[in-house]
Amino acid sequence: MKEAEGYILRIATKEWVDQVFDLAVYYTGFRRKWRPGQTIIFMHKTSVGDAVVGYGVIENVYERDELSEEERRECEKRGWKKALEFKYILKFDKPLSIKETVLKDLKVRGRFLHGLSLNKQQLNSIIGQAERLQK
Repeated sequence: MKEAEGYILRIATKEWVDQVFDLAVYYTGFRRKWRPGQTIIFMHKTSVGDAVVGYGVIENVYERDELSEEERRECEKRGWKKALEFKYILKFDKPLSIKETVLKDLKVRGRFLHGLSLNKQQLNSIIGQAERLQK
């Protein structure tokens, strides 16, 4: 099986959306083959339903024991195992509804989108569409 080019990460709360885009770090307990260079599509529930709110490219993946004491405590409390640090991260002003993307025909919705692997074509299509929407 070919390794995923990227994944969808669905961010549960507005507060965490802000944190991810402010710090360019996403803490996760999700088991995936995270690696530098992968593109992550960030989704969040918006007024139009689940929508793409931005994306980023992973620069580093840190195990919990590589994090600061404060980060480690927070991760243990929340069950997070790794931190994904991003080379760059882009937040969209206008979210792109999942219903308008190549993923519209998938039978998964909501929290089941979290951790979904994406191939290069899907990533390029979603990012291209979201970027055109910003103009």
